[in-house]
Amino acid sequence: MRIGILGYGNLGKGVECAIKQNPDCALTAVFTRRDPASVKILTDNVPVYSVNDIEKHKDDVDVLIICGGSATDLPKQTPEYAKYFNVIDSFDTHARIPEHFAKVDAAARAAGNTALISCGWDPGMFSLNRLYGSCILPEGKDYTFWGKGVSQGHSDAIRRIEGVKDGKQYTIPVQEALEAVRAGKNPELTTRQKHTRECFVVAEDGATDADKARIEKEIKEMPNYFADYDTTVHFISEEELKKNHSGIPHGGFVFRTGKTGWNKEYDNVIEYSLKLDSNPAFTSCVLVAFARAVFRMNKEGMPGCKTVFDLPPAYLSPLSGEELRAHLL
Repeated sequence: MRIGILGYGNLGKGVECAIKQNPDCALTAVFTRRDPASVKILTDNVPVYSVNDIEKHKDDVDVLIICGGSATDLPKQTPEYAKYFNVIDSFDTHARIPEHFAKVDAAARAAGNTALISCGWDPGMFSLNRLYGSCILPEGKDYTFWGKGVSQGHSDAIRRIEGVKDGKQYTIPVQEALEAVRAGKNPELTTRQKHTRECFVVAEDGATDADKARIEKEIKEMPNYFADYDTTVHFISEEELKKNHSGIPHGGFVFRTGKTGWNKEYDNVIEYSLKLDSNPAFTSCVLVAFARAVFRMNKEGMPGCKTVFDLPPAYLSPLSGEELRAHLL
């Protein structure tokens, strides 16, 4: 499978590393908005092209993995490049997934290409666990907790605010709420009661107190990102951000609690958790596995936009059906 990468930031570099671990995959091109001569990648003898030339290489790539941000990049990039390639993205603005799906689906179907959106660990792996849990325990409740960790999408949204030079955002579960769910107490929790958000922001040089007040207000009132959470904003120096916040850890928990038995006499808790040293490195591994499924579905004549709910699990694996049945079933 010939993979192209669009965007060579943390996620793009992670995809390159993930390809190295999958012998049936090969990186054939990297596309960038920067000067291609300034982008140095890890893989030998793979060209870096300007994104302006991407259409010229549509026959060189089986699946294009789009590594932009959800705030402004992916809503434009994914439907645009689905016209020319089989594509996959990690769009993670949950409230806007239906409209994103519709746009990508129209573009992909018109071109006969296959697209997969919102693939990663949430949305993605966590989405699958919510689906499995709700099907297995229909009499129950779902709970999802994220963190403590750096959210790439939320950090990107902060950095897009005028006057922000750099920034990181941490999502932090409210521990009391998490433990109540784990204990099977089935609490009723609002969005604000489950998580807090903490932002570390480097303002542009020369920023005034009024500039910082505006930035803080824009962060706290940003819909789909911060407006529904108790959010703390810290303004720090660039040196402090590099020293104390250079890593990108993350993780989280998905719970399904429910009753079983004729009289619902049995309590059950399903828990799926992730603890990740690097959010983009793990997300990239998910993208490469699902890119394999996109490639197979397209070869079998299944165009249009898909989500993780639509893919047979066997399509993710390089193993044959016989090998899967013998070793994993």
